[in-house]
Amino acid sequence: MATKAKIYFVMEYVRGGELFNKVAKGKLKVDAARKYFQQLISAVDFCHSRGVYHRDLKPENLLLDENGNLKISDFGLSAFAETKRQDGLLHTTCGTPAYVAPEVINRRGYDGSKADIWSCGVILFVLLSGYLPFHDSNLMEMYRKIGKAEFKCPNWIPPDVRKLISKILDPNTNKRISISKIMENSWFRKGFQSKSTINVSSDLRPNVNEAVVDTDEDTKAELAKPAHMNAFEIISLSAGFDLSGLFEDSDRKKEVKFTSNQPATTIISKFEGLAERLKMKVKKKDGGFFKFEESKEGRKGVLSIDAEIFEVAPNFHLVEMKKSNGDTLEYRKLMKQDIRPSLKDIVWTWQGDEPRPQQEFQPAEIPEFDDQLP
Repeated sequence: MATKAKIYFVMEYVRGGELFNKVAKGKLKVDAARKYFQQLISAVDFCHSRGVYHRDLKPENLLLDENGNLKISDFGLSAFAETKRQDGLLHTTCGTPAYVAPEVINRRGYDGSKADIWSCGVILFVLLSGYLPFHDSNLMEMYRKIGKAEFKCPNWIPPDVRKLISKILDPNTNKRISISKIMENSWFRKGFQSKSTINVSSDLRPNVNEAVVDTDEDTKAELAKPAHMNAFEIISLSAGFDLSGLFEDSDRKKEVKFTSNQPATTIISKFEGLAERLKMKVKKKDGGFFKFEESKEGRKGVLSIDAEIFEVAPNFHLVEMKKSNGDTLEYRKLMKQDIRPSLKDIVWTWQGDEPRPQQEFQPAEIPEFDDQLP
């Protein structure tokens, strides 16, 4: 967001604080450490699948929400896959010394994913032992230990976990275990939920399988859950705070928004009825996302409209609609003549329209007084 004098960043509030605060109190039990390690590996794997390498993984950058679920933060040193040089490697030396991989220290180029895996191994060691595997008051001596992987697991760490740690903290990158192999490890897989939900911003949201309207009741209930809006998204609805024009090449004329004080199920039912009346095909994705398509081609192909429901509060929703394909004039005509009138029962206000008055104001009559006042 921005004013004339300042730029503001609104960040998610993670109620549980840093994972480091738990480790600072002492080592964790094996089951607790495994749970955090499973979530860490799953999240890192997701980042790598999007070509993002964190490069500064450590307990201080792992946050916990109110339910104790882990969130990776502080991507200030992260790199994208396209920043690799012609040799296919990254070359910027960065990270926290105690958690950094030996190949990063050697300054000969490194694979971002393998460097992150090494840091995950150090984190697992710290969770189970309560101290760092590589530590020395002399920085160069610590780097020497990292380069040769000189560390010793305490006796209380189970043998199968020690073996996994040794495979992760292998200075030979060709022999270091991959994330896919970590996920196949028997100790790692105990109680592992491979279909855990990962919250990501809209530009990193993975594609999901589309489902037609005719679904069973359980699926309908799941699809009816709209996406939640965070503080940044809510406040940026104010035109004065919206900076997207600086970064995005968007056509505002193709996008309309309205607010509704109706439940998501009511909005969805209205969409279904509208599509049936207009003889449009409608497809659903999870998170309250809809795609409407004309059955016949128009001047510029099939007219297609995307609609997404966002939950601002339990009984207050924002709906965003925009043309994703077809002719703009046909889209505007359809919005004006059919869609907007059909949705009037559920719309609180359309963005850009005059706000709805709370009540009609009638000025009181001013009584006439004679000249002689007490």
